[in-house]
Amino acid sequence: MRLVFMGSPDFSVPVLEALVDAGHEVAAVYCQPPRPAGRGKKDRPGPVHARAEALGLEVRHPKSLKGADEQAGFAALNADVAVVVAYGLILPQAVLDAPEQGCLNIHASLLPRWRGAAPIHRAIMAGDRETGVCIMQMEAGLDTGPVLLREATPIGQEETTAQLHDRLSTMGARLIVQALDHLPDLSPVPQPDDGVTYAHKIDKAEARIDWTRPAVEVDRLIRGLSPFPGAKCDIRGEQVKLLASRLASGNGSPGQVLDGFTIACGDGAVEILRAQRPGKRAMDATEFLRGYDLPDRVN
Repeated sequence: MRLVFMGSPDFSVPVLEALVDAGHEVAAVYCQPPRPAGRGKKDRPGPVHARAEALGLEVRHPKSLKGADEQAGFAALNADVAVVVAYGLILPQAVLDAPEQGCLNIHASLLPRWRGAAPIHRAIMAGDRETGVCIMQMEAGLDTGPVLLREATPIGQEETTAQLHDRLSTMGARLIVQALDHLPDLSPVPQPDDGVTYAHKIDKAEARIDWTRPAVEVDRLIRGLSPFPGAKCDIRGEQVKLLASRLASGNGSPGQVLDGFTIACGDGAVEILRAQRPGKRAMDATEFLRGYDLPDRVN
């Protein structure tokens, strides 16, 4: 098929690669514009931009698709279908209508649960036992379109957002190739009205750990916010990111260091498996504690 691909972050890269490997013609790749990065703050292409150029594909990165010229340029590609995954811009109706067979979105949740910007983070933070990927026909509403394919997967008890992100990206790449191969035979299933939840964008203010909360909630927060923005607490006057954890036995006053890197919560305790001090690289707990004495309490 002749495709337009629309995506920006790391999550989207395996999807683009899978479409190319499957032999589809990618007429153009749309992604977010390059942004300042690094010490020099020079504009740097995002992950999809860089990979598309390496594959020899045409790259477009408009700041908006609302203008008539941008919409005409999109329509002129004469695509059979557009594949959209974590693109980052709203698609006006004229863009949604331009491809002959519409726009298909790869969404990292079991819709209608976790519509919106941060479905992977929210699923872990909420304690969901499973999540998955949906291939959805796009319409004007936010992740409201009918679903063509879906696949569920359990969430591991110690799984972080980073780990689940990579699994769902691979799953999405496989499912979209499957969907395109069988597109005429797939029947769109409208999303039910019951069970709708919204995965609002992560606010950095959520990253502060409240040790008075039950251990199960603290553990979900740590895993759900790893690697970005990273759940934080104060240790010896530093804001330390806690990046992996698991539930542990033990009780104490909230924030009390019980044993090794096990910390008491309002109910129960969590064992920290990975952490990062300011200006340092992330380390497993054993390496982190080497030559670093934890205080009796963290805040």
